[in-house]
Amino acid sequence: MINLLIIAVVIFLKFALPAAIVFFPFGVGWANFVLDSVDGDILIPAGMSDQNYQPIDKIADWCTYVAMAWCAWRFRWRIRKLIYGLFVFRSVGQALFLLTGDGKWFFFFPNFLEPLFLIYATVIFFKKRDEAAAFAFFAKREIAFIAGIFLYKMQDEYITHIAKIDRTDFFQDLFSKFLN
Repeated sequence: MINLLIIAVVIFLKFALPAAIVFFPFGVGWANFVLDSVDGDILIPAGMSDQNYQPIDKIADWCTYVAMAWCAWRFRWRIRKLIYGLFVFRSVGQALFLLTGDGKWFFFFPNFLEPLFLIYATVIFFKKRDEAAAFAFFAKREIAFIAGIFLYKMQDEYITHIAKIDRTDFFQDLFSKFLN
């Protein structure tokens, strides 16, 4: 019974947090990122099969992307056209995955949207919600931000969807070698 409750709460949060991103891009965006990073490590041990988890996770991810695009539109962010383009790009990968079940599509259509959104929302937050100042800060460092996002996401998509390395197992094995 407790496992069913855990599964229900996590799935509820996977859809509730994206809806709240539109109102609180910085805090909720990062909370959603953390949840998406650990949800599989909670849901699968709680009894959800990977076969059921994957489509729910990818649909919830897509809801997050919709909320991010909506947020960029709502607040008239100056990078909104880039956000819209990355939304469409990743949506193609999402659709191909849902149609084929093959995770390699995520490597070919990487999720550059989420890290860009989180970086920009963070800059806006620390610029005291002054989007013009945030855009100026971002524009001066655009190449560094884009290079960092590209490198981070390509390794992430490769590890997750091509090499299929479970990071939890990887780090547990790594730390157990150092602790023994």
